[in-house]
Amino acid sequence: MIKEIFKFLAFILLGIIIGCKNPNNKIVSNNKTHINSIKYAKGFRIENYPDFKKLTINTSFQGDDNSSSYYLIPKSKVIPDSLTDKRIIRIPVERIVVTSTTHIPMLELLGKEKTLVGFPNTKYISSKKTRQLIDNNKIKELGQEQNINTELLIDLQPELVVGFGVANTSKIFDHIQKMGIPVIFNSDWLEETPLGRAEWLRFFGALYDEDSLALEKFDEISKRYNSLKSIVKNAKDKPTILSGALFQDTWHLPAGNSYVSHFIADAGGNYLWKETKGTGSLSLSFESVLERGAKADYWIAPGYYSSKKVMQNDSPHYKEFLSFTKGNIYTFSNTKGETGGVLYYELATTRPDLVLQDLIKIFHQDVLPDYQMTFFSKLE
Repeated sequence: MIKEIFKFLAFILLGIIIGCKNPNNKIVSNNKTHINSIKYAKGFRIENYPDFKKLTINTSFQGDDNSSSYYLIPKSKVIPDSLTDKRIIRIPVERIVVTSTTHIPMLELLGKEKTLVGFPNTKYISSKKTRQLIDNNKIKELGQEQNINTELLIDLQPELVVGFGVANTSKIFDHIQKMGIPVIFNSDWLEETPLGRAEWLRFFGALYDEDSLALEKFDEISKRYNSLKSIVKNAKDKPTILSGALFQDTWHLPAGNSYVSHFIADAGGNYLWKETKGTGSLSLSFESVLERGAKADYWIAPGYYSSKKVMQNDSPHYKEFLSFTKGNIYTFSNTKGETGGVLYYELATTRPDLVLQDLIKIFHQDVLPDYQMTFFSKLE
């Protein structure tokens, strides 16, 4: 009997020892990993531990099948021995370089625009608040995205560089990391839905240790977006929508699962290519687009054309579309900042609610009679 008791106690003790071990070197609380609920974005996740956060980027660039994890450790904490061989980012970040204009509004929403010390191609930044910092020499020009002036970058002593890439174009970022400056990729542009892109605000919230503020700001945006969406959800009339334009005899327009297609559907529009597959763009012949879209009610985002006259000079075939002859063409390319940057490319990712409001105004003009559009304007 005593022997059996000792066996039982040994079994319990072994269970306790095994339970206390953590083969993955994770710090756990109550045997559970606390994960921030990311509702719409598929490209990243955040895990909260008692003394640090683990930020995982599921896809860093198009075609990337490998995830990358970063351990965000407060500057007030000692780096645990179990994490010394991991990618470490000390938070809150106080000096940062970002490389896409889509990052700018996210910094501003968190009140962190003054932490930005450098940016490639500052002329594309439209925000008046951040332009003021550029004019006051608080934000340095770093050259081209894939040819960043690394000597100047070193002089700025950023604690972090946030990069992005449309393919595995990380050679410059590999070089930056070899100089001892941490680099992390932001792949918001790969998200398939408008709110998925906007939720990357929480990525920056984690870097600044402002998770609660980022969640609060994103919740405001998503609630407003969903509220607008509900207004036209059951609309009886869903106008047909054409998009894109010709480039070198090929018509490029959004695929059926793209975020643009989601925008159109959420705004109560009937996108004529909604059944097509893919999350990027389609490359079609003029004839196939004309066959399906000749009688479309509205034409949105016709490339970079600034007027109908320019369009017709480029291709007289455009006048074969009903939306062209009726003047129902709307573009965001004419709404620019003071140095020529297109506002849509900067702000639309963070504020999809404003884009949706614009599209509802276009497709259902009696719904928001007093609203003045933020991005789109009629092509004259």
